[in-house]
Amino acid sequence: MNLSEKTVYDKAIINRINRLQGQINGALKMIDEGQDCKDVVTQLSAAKNALNRTMNVIVSENLVQCVKETINNPEKDTDALVKEAVELLNKSR
Repeated sequence: MNLSEKTVYDKAIINRINRLQGQINGALKMIDEGQDCKDVVTQLSAAKNALNRTMNVIVSENLVQCVKETINNPEKDTDALVKEAVELLNKSR
């Protein structure tokens, strides 16, 4: 397994993404209503932070699963998996 293989996502990840979607929809509504720029930017900033945290959780949970699998199969390259995870986390910033 590597980090790009199919992953099973738990309900917590789906809930995070649903909340994110709500935050973005809230920002759109604020823009439509002509609300203050500061408030819109604050809402978008919260959504951006939530998105970053969600990506980090997805990568870390996948990495944990990959490492568990390498423990059962020592022929797999754990170092490569960790490097790939770090690259994904850096890409998300």
